[in-house]
Amino acid sequence: MGGIEDMPPTVFIVDDDPSVRKSLERLLRASGFTTQAFASAEDFLACRPCQNPKEPACLVLDVRMPGISGINLQQKLAKTGIILPVVFITGHGDIPMSVQAMKDGAIDFLPKPFAEKELLAAVEQALTKAARLQEETAEKAEIHRRVNTLTPREYEVFRWVITGMLNKEIAAELRVTEKTIKVHRARVMQKMAAASLADLVRLAEKIGIASEKRSSSGN
Repeated sequence: MGGIEDMPPTVFIVDDDPSVRKSLERLLRASGFTTQAFASAEDFLACRPCQNPKEPACLVLDVRMPGISGINLQQKLAKTGIILPVVFITGHGDIPMSVQAMKDGAIDFLPKPFAEKELLAAVEQALTKAARLQEETAEKAEIHRRVNTLTPREYEVFRWVITGMLNKEIAAELRVTEKTIKVHRARVMQKMAAASLADLVRLAEKIGIASEKRSSSGN
């Protein structure tokens, strides 16, 4: 299933129609997915563990529901940084709404009735995206962990090194010896598990640390 191997992926179903929920659960479980169904967006939001699953997961979401709509739920999740790709299903051919949903990152917008293979393909795509996003999030967390092991001086040297400055140039900026910078630089490379300058720059950029030339004030 799209290279998702460690844990069984979960598909959360949010639809106010009981018959739709049951048929979707039956189809998805028969295809090897774990499912959890909710009658409303409010019920889903009340399930905190559902919003931060350990395994790749996605939402199959009805557009029009009493209370919080599917579109509103998608927007609420996006604002809080929750990684759950969405597949919308709708009984209404609302083109402007589908355009907005896709702009907001929805994987697909399927009008009812839809073919089973269409839904399954969209779910596969959503789960593949979820797995990729989880990997990226885990990688960023690991890079932050490494950065946090740097001493204040090592972090300062790290910020200069990624601009491409030579040891002697950094030494002049920090008013220390070139030998001292070499020691700090070696420790930075070791703690960051970077094999090269290019690798160090890549790690910095992954977490949004700019590698542009800095002024002498460090700004």
